[in-house]
Amino acid sequence: MRLPTAIKLHKASKTLALHYGADEHYSLPAEFLRVHSPSAEVQGHGKPILQTGKLNVGLSKVEPAGNYALKLTFDDGHDSGLFTWEYLEQLALRQSELWADYLATLAAAGKSRDPNEAVVRLML
Repeated sequence: MRLPTAIKLHKASKTLALHYGADEHYSLPAEFLRVHSPSAEVQGHGKPILQTGKLNVGLSKVEPAGNYALKLTFDDGHDSGLFTWEYLEQLALRQSELWADYLATLAAAGKSRDPNEAVVRLML
């Protein structure tokens, strides 16, 4: 496990930047972090709960949780689940793979990232 040397919240681009030394950095979109939240609301009790309609979600606050994690507050009200340094590093290193898996799971479930599309489907 490595600790980031710098953490920056970019509200305009809705990303969390993690820097590991001078040459290694990652930009994690808020939507990606939201759908991969370590909270029980997302992870369930051994069976993850598919998060839909999170396309426009942003991060409103980032706070340290002791010396081992970050507490992320999303603008959709979600603020439970602590992102440990180890978990954040895994999300950064596996971002492409995890995102592809998420998109495939959404498609298989016939769900959307767009919250407005979900409303339209309900109205049909």
